[in-house]
Amino acid sequence: MKFKASEIAELVCGEVEGNNDVIIHDFSKIEQGREGTLTFLANPKYEEFIYNTKASVALVNKDFTPSQPLPIALTLIRVENAYEKLAHLLSLYNEFKSEKKGIENPSFIDPSATIGKDVYIGAFSYLGPNVKIGDGVQIHPGSYVGANSIIDNNVILFPGVKIYHNIQIGKYCVLHAGAVVGSDGFGFAPNSSNEYKKIPQVGNVIIKDYVEIGANTTIDRATIGSTVIEKGVKLDNLVQIAHNVEIGENTVIAAQTGIAGSTKIGRDVMIGGQVGINGHITITDGTKIAAQSGVAKSINQPNKIIQGSPALDIGNFTRSYVLFKNLPKLKQQVENLERKINS
Repeated sequence: MKFKASEIAELVCGEVEGNNDVIIHDFSKIEQGREGTLTFLANPKYEEFIYNTKASVALVNKDFTPSQPLPIALTLIRVENAYEKLAHLLSLYNEFKSEKKGIENPSFIDPSATIGKDVYIGAFSYLGPNVKIGDGVQIHPGSYVGANSIIDNNVILFPGVKIYHNIQIGKYCVLHAGAVVGSDGFGFAPNSSNEYKKIPQVGNVIIKDYVEIGANTTIDRATIGSTVIEKGVKLDNLVQIAHNVEIGENTVIAAQTGIAGSTKIGRDVMIGGQVGINGHITITDGTKIAAQSGVAKSINQPNKIIQGSPALDIGNFTRSYVLFKNLPKLKQQVENLERKINS
């Protein structure tokens, strides 16, 4: 795939500063730039590298003012937001690379399944009874789609994704390898002998448009009703979403986070890695939860930042940290005083 700088500029609504006709065929990091590649500068920490990069084209913000001479061979494309425009180009590039169509063999498609146009179904995939697959869907090898599930247009299931029965997935979603949607929630009730009897999980999972789900992430079906992932949610690898959880629009959750059953997460929430969230609580809109925090009770004030286990307001946590990091020193001082008193 080869493009002129002028063609790239048209895709990102940018302005070329340099050679309109220079050809690029790949991407590179700014500190490892190579001839024929496109790089970008969005973070000022990396500005020093642009003065020596070997890349042919660099995306920069419109307000970028060089403090040193730029390489003669470097063409700039000035845009409103270099990082955002790079993401757009990478998305287009990825679509171009991964575009596939057709049905590979061996694969199983139940006669009652409905398949849209321009679909790709990889080898060793299974589509069960009454499944509905929209236009432009890509189902990569070794994937499973259970009975009565609906997958809307332009969804990508990477290898080994498992979609259980009665699941709904909206448009333009991406599910990475090994993701499991619709497995049973963790529901057991002890009897008089303290033996655990399984509670049937008869609900489903609803995933709205533009959701991305990382590799080996699991989303449990509801006991009754639906586990709901709203539009634009992004889940990292190895995230656990329990039964009847609801996650609001444009919330992002980093790896190894676990959310217990029936918790409601608001929109625009940011959750760091290895966070544990208790069941049956509410996390309101705009909350930010620092990595490795444990959230035991509801957060009702919007846009708070919390940290710690149990999680505290970030200001309280910081003040507390100043104290508890000095506990060994304080203990030593107390012991010294005790020795003086007793001597």
